[in-house]
Amino acid sequence: MSLEFYGIPNCDTVKKARKWLEARGTDYTFHDYKKEGADAARLEKWVAEAGWEKVLNRAGTTFRKLPDEDKADIDAAKAVAIMAANPSCIKRPVVEYPGGLLVGFKEPEWEAVLG
Repeated sequence: MSLEFYGIPNCDTVKKARKWLEARGTDYTFHDYKKEGADAARLEKWVAEAGWEKVLNRAGTTFRKLPDEDKADIDAAKAVAIMAANPSCIKRPVVEYPGGLLVGFKEPEWEAVLG
């Protein structure tokens, strides 16, 4: 199984997740959305599948530094716009696998799906 792995290389959670995949010999393609950007259509797909509340990283520094009006009254469309403009606001990592999507790195969840 080959995976599409989205993240930022220097993120500690991304590093842990990549190490976890490599220890299992799992093939993946890495997309650095700091360098490659975040495609709004892909973000819309992720939000439709997982919900904007899960995909949007509201705990991160980038989100917290946004103006209050940007952080108010968030819905799916506004979340996609925020993430497209600020890829650091995307929860990390995001992994597309045949038949599904993983958002964030929780080892038991990954083991159940990819193990």
